Amino acid sequence: MSDVAGRTVLIAGATSASGLASTRALAAAGARVVAVGHDPAKLAALAGEGSGISTFPCDLTSEQAVLALADDVHTSVGPVEGILHLVGGWRGGGGLAGQSEADYRFLERSFTALRFVSRTFDADVRASTAGRLAIVSSTAVGRPLAGGANYAAVKAASEAWTRAVAQGFAKGARDAGATLSAAAVVFRVKSLDGLEDALADEVVALWKKDAAELNDTVIPLE
Repeated sequence: MSDVAGRTVLIAGATSASGLASTRALAAAGARVVAVGHDPAKLAALAGEGSGISTFPCDLTSEQAVLALADDVHTSVGPVEGILHLVGGWRGGGGLAGQSEADYRFLERSFTALRFVSRTFDADVRASTAGRLAIVSSTAVGRPLAGGANYAAVKAASEAWTRAVAQGFAKGARDAGATLSAAAVVFRVKSLDGLEDALADEVVALWKKDAAELNDTVIPLE
């Protein structure tokens, strides 16, 4: 087991309510926080909150932009040891007939960003003595409704991707004959409204738990 102090954690979607709470909690715990978002103005306000917070505007749905982000982060901060993926949003309602293609493409951006970010920083997380990847998913995955079919499908895909990352962590350690040091986890919520601080506390606690205990787990937040 370890601690988050001194570790570099990237938050994708840092200017959301949950992103702000997690950024502040991680910085207070001594982490170096790489706060990433698409709105430079919101990031500028966040940058003034503490010396442990570095801000980077980026379109996380562009692979080239994420690769450029990695170069900037490595140069100015260093390797990334943790990733918290909070890029998301909601569109739905109207039953199955109300699930428009435009709505799906909007929601799909979250999954696209997860793929680009996790793949780009995978080597960093694996190389850490306590690498962590965490996403926030939804209880809709377990009980999808027609009015939220697009949303549930994207969240299910994100969970599957995260579990695949977890399997890769486990296989890499096993093939190297090494102790597992990286873990990928899913936080599952009905809604994050009112749970922003609870999520932040759980994120900080990821570094207080053994990677083998955490890897490929679903953590409910209520």
